[in-house]
Amino acid sequence: MKQLLFSTKNTKSLDLGLLVLRVGFAMLMIPHGWAKFLKFEDLQTKFMDFMGLGPTISLGLVIFSELICSVLLAFGLLTRWAIIPLVVTAIVILSAHNWDVFGESELGTAYLIGYVAILFLGPGKYSLDAILSKNIN
Repeated sequence: MKQLLFSTKNTKSLDLGLLVLRVGFAMLMIPHGWAKFLKFEDLQTKFMDFMGLGPTISLGLVIFSELICSVLLAFGLLTRWAIIPLVVTAIVILSAHNWDVFGESELGTAYLIGYVAILFLGPGKYSLDAILSKNIN
């Protein structure tokens, strides 16, 4: 217990923390993507037009990000590639709420911070990326 609380070099704790962070953020985002997927017909004309792509394409990109990329994140598969669309989605959410990082888009800010942390830290030992990289090397 002392090692867990006071050690700065405990890689087991780091890898377990990365697993909790990855799976936690993915499980929080998947329902958002699933709800948009189920309401695609209704939302496709009302959705935000991101960068002039049109509401249908913008909605499709958000569903891909929130649903597919979050599933990849949960399993730790192609983690850093999967996190990039999630970072972009969080930034778009912030911009849609006028960068009100402590107000309306506070949750978007929290997602962005978590996603950037995962981007820098990587998937950790308890991931499909780690298993696949062992088989490649």
